[in-house]
Amino acid sequence: MANRTVKDAKNVHGTNPQYLVEKIIRSRIYDSKYWKEQCFALTAELLVDKAMELRFIGGVFGGNIKPTPFLCLILKMLQIQPEKDIIVEFIKNEEFKYVRALGAFYLRLTGTAIDCYKYLEPLYNDNRKLRRQNRSSNFEIVHVDEFIDELLRSDRVCDIILPRIQKRYILEENNELEPKVSALDDDLDEEMASDDDNAPEKGSGDKKVKGERLKRRSRSRSHSPERKDRRVERKREDKDQDRDRDRNRREREIRERSRERRIRYERDEERDRDRRRDYYKERDQRDRRRY
Repeated sequence: MANRTVKDAKNVHGTNPQYLVEKIIRSRIYDSKYWKEQCFALTAELLVDKAMELRFIGGVFGGNIKPTPFLCLILKMLQIQPEKDIIVEFIKNEEFKYVRALGAFYLRLTGTAIDCYKYLEPLYNDNRKLRRQNRSSNFEIVHVDEFIDELLRSDRVCDIILPRIQKRYILEENNELEPKVSALDDDLDEEMASDDDNAPEKGSGDKKVKGERLKRRSRSRSHSPERKDRRVERKREDKDQDRDRDRNRREREIRERSRERRIRYERDEERDRDRRRDYYKERDQRDRRRY
């Protein structure tokens, strides 16, 4: 009974929230001492106190697959499903970095793509250090921004498979997210407006050609009713053809701008990833020299 999800819990990504943790890891958590002693009858209010006691993050460790307290609290949050406002307060907490990491991981598991980008990307500015326990039971130093970067880019973090989220450029094209401004590359050129500036010039040229063609037709050799009817019909056909050409041209321009935006986004993402990797490497070297 103690391991069941609360009755009023909603399905997450079409399944029971606890099923987001693999079965073998879930069973190890249920059998762990921390789960039985510290997570029993834990409510959303008491969960804050347990989160403040965390001293490291991590998944499972050791040959017999023991779960870390961080992973136990994640499963407990999936079980009791706290309100979204509580998770947002976890993420915005600037005093306790492990509380922030716990809220960010839970949101990445259960939140929508828009919420993940909206609430997690601002944490790229947090450079505080986190202790992480790896599979061999050793501790390593990571930073909050590195951890957030793993949550948004990696498929598995802390031995948990993360649900897939939509690519950011797709949400930007649908006007669901504002364009990303990288903290490492403030000088990125955004030339999307130039494409829109060139479009009216093409349209004005088409209108000029259309006007000349209509003027020539107006100077017809005969003004008989039959030819006049044919002339009106041809004008109507030409107008329909021009409308179709304009529509096809606009569709091509939209597709081309979308393709260029996607290529620009992928190029910027790759550049940002390379710069972030170099930045992490230099920071680790400085830390090793310091300690």
